[in-house]
Amino acid sequence: MVISKNMEKLVAGSSTIRKLFEEGLQMAQQVGAENVYDFSLGNPASPVPTEVRDAINDILENTEGNVVHGYMKNAGYDNVRQAVADSLNKKNGTSYTKENIIMTCGAAGGMNCVFRSILDTDDEVIAFAPFFGEYRNYANNYGGKLVVVPADTDTFQLNLKELPRLINKKTKCIIVNNPNNPSGVIYTAETIKKLNDILVNAEKKIGHPIYVLADEPYRELVYGGQDVPYIPNIIKNSIFLYSFSKTLSLPGERIGYMAVSSDVDYYDELINAFIVANRCLGFVNAPSLFQLVVSKCLDVPANIAFYDANRTLLYKELTEMGFDIVKPDGAFYMLIKSPTQDEEEFVAMGKKYHIILVPAKSFGCPGYVRLAYCVSNDMIKRSIPAFKKLAAEYFG
Repeated sequence: MVISKNMEKLVAGSSTIRKLFEEGLQMAQQVGAENVYDFSLGNPASPVPTEVRDAINDILENTEGNVVHGYMKNAGYDNVRQAVADSLNKKNGTSYTKENIIMTCGAAGGMNCVFRSILDTDDEVIAFAPFFGEYRNYANNYGGKLVVVPADTDTFQLNLKELPRLINKKTKCIIVNNPNNPSGVIYTAETIKKLNDILVNAEKKIGHPIYVLADEPYRELVYGGQDVPYIPNIIKNSIFLYSFSKTLSLPGERIGYMAVSSDVDYYDELINAFIVANRCLGFVNAPSLFQLVVSKCLDVPANIAFYDANRTLLYKELTEMGFDIVKPDGAFYMLIKSPTQDEEEFVAMGKKYHIILVPAKSFGCPGYVRLAYCVSNDMIKRSIPAFKKLAAEYFG
């Protein structure tokens, strides 16, 4: 074989979501795009805010020299990093400076920098099911192993009862994705405080820090005024990872940041390693133009009304049809319990009516499917008759 054994495994386990997305595109060619109801991919349909477009035009028209498109420090522009620090401090009562901020190619780029910096072969990363499936691949990139805490399907809060037995000397970090993809559940401050208690005791036993990666690209996408606790204010050894992909509808621009408090254990070693990782992984730096753009848009709100209208309509219609759904409080996904034991069979039945859903087995949560409702409201309305036909297959 030409490709590495490691890459063979990654290719064999290639993203289920992407395959389904591509299958939806093929289906659209056959039956017409208006007759396909693709809920597979978390690709925001909410328009890019006008503030973003205005910032792009202003920067391109009024910035001289090669600043817009040139290299800068691997950690990013100093003024952008300071703007991010100031925004976080205002919102969360923190005390970051630009030295605590590294601009990254999205939250995923930041997570890969962390894993490249702290993982040795066979070190372990813990994720709570349900979790974003790419976590496994990211850990595997650096010889790490993803250890999964089974889902608490009663509450979909973190399954803290099962966590302590999975922590050992090889545990380097734990990922907490809040609000959660794929459930849309918000982990409460009470839950995070209990997690902190477990980690404080575990760190004493194993003799080294366990870093919590607060993966929060959906932080601003919450409904009903609910609160998303800022994890670094509760757990000392936290690394905050953020992306503007969802809030500002910019997934293709690959722009985000990580925030690392000076109070975390081994801060000096970590922050320097993260900056070098940003370079040696080939990112070099986060996209220059969009660093400048987001620095002008840090207070631009997410389009909550757009997603809430979709959430409300789908939840009402699907529950009335008989589907058992985990009601989402954040993000733009919902989990539907499969009416059959094998959710793959349910997904296949959905395709019969041109509905594209994702089996949640790939999220560590068998027996459920994920529906991404970040689509147009018009598509959701058009999909309701198809869902009724799907429901009739199971509920009569």
